[in-house]
Amino acid sequence: MFLKRLKFNNYRNYESLDFEFSKNKTLFVGKNAQGKTNLLEAVYYLSALNSARIKKDKELIKFGNEFCNIAATVLKADTDVELEVLINPPKNKVLKVNGLKKNKSRDFVRVLSTVSFASSDLLLLRGEPTDRRKWLDNAICQVYPAYLDKINKYNKIRLQKANFLSEFQGGYNTGKGFSAGGTLNETMLDVFNTQLANSSANIMYLRMKFLEELKKIARAKHLSISREEELNIEYENTIGAQYSSVSELGTFVYEKLNEMKAEEIRKGQCLIGPHRDDVGFFINGLDAKRYASQGQQRTIVLALKLSELDIIQEKINEMPVLLLDDVLAELDNVRQNYLLDTIKDGVQTIITSVDTLAFDENFLSDVEIVYVDKGEIKTPTK
Repeated sequence: MFLKRLKFNNYRNYESLDFEFSKNKTLFVGKNAQGKTNLLEAVYYLSALNSARIKKDKELIKFGNEFCNIAATVLKADTDVELEVLINPPKNKVLKVNGLKKNKSRDFVRVLSTVSFASSDLLLLRGEPTDRRKWLDNAICQVYPAYLDKINKYNKIRLQKANFLSEFQGGYNTGKGFSAGGTLNETMLDVFNTQLANSSANIMYLRMKFLEELKKIARAKHLSISREEELNIEYENTIGAQYSSVSELGTFVYEKLNEMKAEEIRKGQCLIGPHRDDVGFFINGLDAKRYASQGQQRTIVLALKLSELDIIQEKINEMPVLLLDDVLAELDNVRQNYLLDTIKDGVQTIITSVDTLAFDENFLSDVEIVYVDKGEIKTPTK
């Protein structure tokens, strides 16, 4: 897999861009707030249709404009594939593959696979559970494109149930949540719980399955960096069930939803499901989120990101594009060298940095260096 060309209009701080990648490694250099990260974000957005930096797609549109489009040419299985996204609120975004509109996200995101590693990812363990869920879900989408549809379906049902519960809690009758006697419509609540149990089971199963495979690789990489520390990764869910079949998980979720019914009604919230789960990291049996040093936490994240590369290559039989956003400056020499040694061959790597000081001459000898200034690409060095 090779990203050959990246184009966009009215995107972030760029009026327009049309850039062709000529080498397997590209380094975008520039001061902060010039648009380096925006370049990597555009590539990642084409692979996942989301970004950790936004809540709504309209935030990608350059200020003062009504729309933006992001496009790319990707060499996949020896064939050029054209991708394009048009964001034009309040309309739904338009997805095109080779000029043909795609109504399902999975038909779009299955083309380009990426692994994104930014300096902000080094705070993954210290962040909130939602940060770890988002990391896990985005990683799974790179391997199982249909997973994105499962997440969207689950969130839609969960929102409907949350609205249903909040209407009852608010004490007014909308004609949906109450019976004539002013009590909650138990039949409707059971319909929501049945749907959520099935949808939750599909998501939890894939999360657990992915983590089981990922942690085998991550353990080995973590040990090769730390030399003596054993890494373990666990999926921490709200139903207390571990890796099982989808049907068994569905039964567990449904039983837990019934068990928590009174509490959900009282609080007017959905308290059970994948939206409240977390991922646990442990070094030699100790909770890394609580006890690991900054260096230990960075070793874990580095091992995770490099493991994503391996597992995606294994599943899709092609190496994904690696996006490194100003991350080398945050790593010490040991972790820098381990990362650079890993990406020496076979991985198209797009890197951003404020300068070239973190890279040795051997690495830079085969890198295309491009300068970014105020949303414009400057002439590469010769």
